[in-house]
Parts: sequence; structure tokens; C-alpha cells
Amino acid sequence: MSEDSELVLFGRSSSHFTRVTRIFASELAVGYTFRPVANLMSLDVNDYGGNPALKLPVLQANGESWFGAASICRVLARRSGAGRRVVWPEAHTVALAANAQELTLQAMSTEVTLIMAQLGDAGAGSAHAIKLRRSLVDSLVWLDTHVEEALAALPEGDLSFLEVTLFCLTTHLEFREIVPLQPYPALRALVKRFALRPSAAHTAYRFDP
Repeated sequence: MSEDSELVLFGRSSSHFTRVTRIFASELAVGYTFRPVANLMSLDVNDYGGNPALKLPVLQANGESWFGAASICRVLARRSGAGRRVVWPEAHTVALAANAQELTLQAMSTEVTLIMAQLGDAGAGSAHAIKLRRSLVDSLVWLDTHVEEALAALPEGDLSFLEVTLFCLTTHLEFREIVPLQPYPALRALVKRFALRPSAAHTAYRFDP
């Protein structure tokens, strides 16, 4: 996949939201220039591609900035000439799949909050931190119970936003050692299947220099 000087992706190789966009770019054969954000505690909006929320990822394309993984993935899909069929969240016509997508995104955000709290030396034993971890674990239990049925309920397609986000969440929990994966066999099976894709191998988590 060659670089596209018109597309600049601001993110982190250790970020699950960034990895979602990089997997989509790989699957859809869309090139881009990757600009890692060195300091997540930076208050400079320019370090985040102009995102005033100081969050990642951000894609700059043709003078415009697109904030967030979902918006970026849609831009990549519009840019792609690969002819891949993408299953987006709005295609979910049953509650099970829609709820799986919502819980996956909530779990991703909750994990980020827990990680940032650790970086900021916030108390892990606070009532807020305890609730966040309970929310994360209970969401994983639900997802592990329902993931196979939820994926089976999706419309036919080559690439599913739900499957990609689930893969990125589950592998990130292991990478950052937030929650052990042993109790979640269905999620581990999903990871094993999806990890065979070249897009997964090309975007393995690592800490940027």
C-alpha cells in the first residue's frame, strides 16, 4: 500500500481507535501518511491534527480534518477503489448486533479513561475507577456471550465495523494488560480468526518512539 500525500493520519500505533482506521485503510487499499502523536499529555491542538478535543485519531484530507475513527473509516471507504462491501453500524437491523456495537465502542472509551487515569496517577481505588472497571468487565462478559450470534446477524459483507472494533478492543486489552482475556473464549476465538488477515499483521500494537 503506497502512501497518499493528500491523506495524513494523526494517531498512535498503541491506540485501538487508531488501529481501527489503519485496518480499514489496509483492507480498502488506501494509502496515507502516518503522523504519530508523541505526547498524549500535550495541550497543543496542532499535535492532534486540529482536533479541539485533543483526541485521536484525526485524518487530514484535501484541507479538511475528520475527527474520530468512524468518520475516518467512511472517508477511507469513499476513497477506496477496492470494491469491498463494508457493513456499517446503521446496517444493524436487530438489537443484538446494535447493542454489541454500542458496548464495544463504550468499552473502548472506558479503557482509554482507565489508561489516562493511570498516566495521571489517579487513584485506582476511587469509586469512579471501580465503576469504570466494573462497566468494562460486565461489557466483556456480555460481548463474549453474544458475539457469535451478533456477527451472524450482520448483513453479508467483506468488512464489518463491528468485527474490526471488537478485534481492536480485545487485542488492546491484552496489549495494555488491562483485563486478562482467558475468561472470554468467544472473543479470543474472534481474535484468532481476524489475526490471520494481513491488515491485522500490518497494524500490530507498538509504542511509537
